[in-house]
Amino acid sequence: MKTFFKKTTLAALTLILVAGLSSCEATKNANNAQKGAVIGTAGGAILGAIIGNNAGKGGKGEIGAVIGGVVGGTAGVLIGNKMDKQAQKIEEEIPGAKVERIDDGILVTFDENSGVHFETEKYNITSTSEVMLTKLANILKEYPDTNVLVVGHTDSTGSAGYNMTLSEKRAYAVTNYFIQNKGLSSSRFTTTWFGEDEPIATNSTVEGRAKNRRVNIAIVPNEKMIEDAKKEAGEN
Repeated sequence: MKTFFKKTTLAALTLILVAGLSSCEATKNANNAQKGAVIGTAGGAILGAIIGNNAGKGGKGEIGAVIGGVVGGTAGVLIGNKMDKQAQKIEEEIPGAKVERIDDGILVTFDENSGVHFETEKYNITSTSEVMLTKLANILKEYPDTNVLVVGHTDSTGSAGYNMTLSEKRAYAVTNYFIQNKGLSSSRFTTTWFGEDEPIATNSTVEGRAKNRRVNIAIVPNEKMIEDAKKEAGEN
């Protein structure tokens, strides 16, 4: 799987990324609940993610990182195996998506070249996007013991304020599609957005802007998966 890898420098990234995110404009625009979901909290398997091009440079870098703690020992191996299988299935069934395994989480990136896209200045889910999101919804149903973070991004065309609102609407469009159209539990989802603040490519070209108009989906084990793994490993 060419885009499938594990990132093991969580502790260092956590310090860098939390410091960077705490001061970024996207966090300033988020309410306290959203900040907690993005940065992560203590207590085991609480999800937290930063998606963007900013890890490793004072809070800024090439990929996002799933923060919130990595389960070690035998339980961690059991969780890793489950997440590996889920990531592999996503990559096999949605070949246009970029799928990455980062510690205990899965990061899925949809841009305009991977089947999930929005028309210019629109945030409604297109028929093409429905096909891809339905495939992902079915996989999420098959692996119910995970939580999901949906993150919206735009290119830099238009004002920063407009793009922040547009990325919010697009992120919620994806979340609501999963919940309202596919029957997934709302308790599994957290939604946030970054507008134009987190590009992964240059905004000076058509191709780059297409990559920046994207939705990221981070999938992490929930508390039930972690507790079940610990019991199976005899660690409780």
